[in-house]
Amino acid sequence: MTANISKPAAGFYQRDRTWQPPAHTPKYKTSIVRSPRLAPISLDTTISEITGPRFDHNIIGELDNDLIRNYAKDDGSPIGERIIVYGRILDENGRGIPDCLIEMWQANSAGRYRHLNDGTRPPLDPNFGGCGRTITDANGAYQFATIKPGPYPWPNGPNDWRPSHIHFSLFGHAFAQRLITQMYFEGDPLIWHCPIIGSIPSKEAIETLIAPLDLANTIPMDSIAYKFDMVLRGQRSTYFEN
Repeated sequence: MTANISKPAAGFYQRDRTWQPPAHTPKYKTSIVRSPRLAPISLDTTISEITGPRFDHNIIGELDNDLIRNYAKDDGSPIGERIIVYGRILDENGRGIPDCLIEMWQANSAGRYRHLNDGTRPPLDPNFGGCGRTITDANGAYQFATIKPGPYPWPNGPNDWRPSHIHFSLFGHAFAQRLITQMYFEGDPLIWHCPIIGSIPSKEAIETLIAPLDLANTIPMDSIAYKFDMVLRGQRSTYFEN
């Protein structure tokens, strides 16, 4: 890792608009009203966008990265398949990003969110809150424990279902690196039927959102492991001398 990774950079690589899904995707119905009506405008990156935020490991509580225990009552335990999710946060040059704040949230094993707007029929789990956070180490690595979320129906079409997934919000070393994304699970047949995933233009891009099963890193007789790396916009490590 080069020494200037945490310093203000000369700029960021432009986003690849062909890799990201288009804002207007009629099969994903809410995108019709949320998508912009005019072409995007390119603006120069400001100092505030390339110099912050910064996070300290002291802001993380002891159980913040343990969704199995951080909401459980007394000696209770949430219902469902216990899993470990781990990986690295990288820039576009493949370098780990340290001190990156990761927030995660998800449905419970029955496919129900602990949210006032979730009025679906599956029950809430009294021992599962469905949210947590962690900060990457010096090599950009992270890990957390949770319950594998269940799929759920959603009112997009007459019979549309969301695959099992976990939401992530990432803060890198600059506001321009902010990323909100979702992780899916290897082998889930609903992945290829979801209209949201179907808005992504390439199969290769979709596969980067699917976490492979990693039996080598399971906790025997306890938790299955999935590996999921995430890539933020890369800082230009070599300064250009004009």
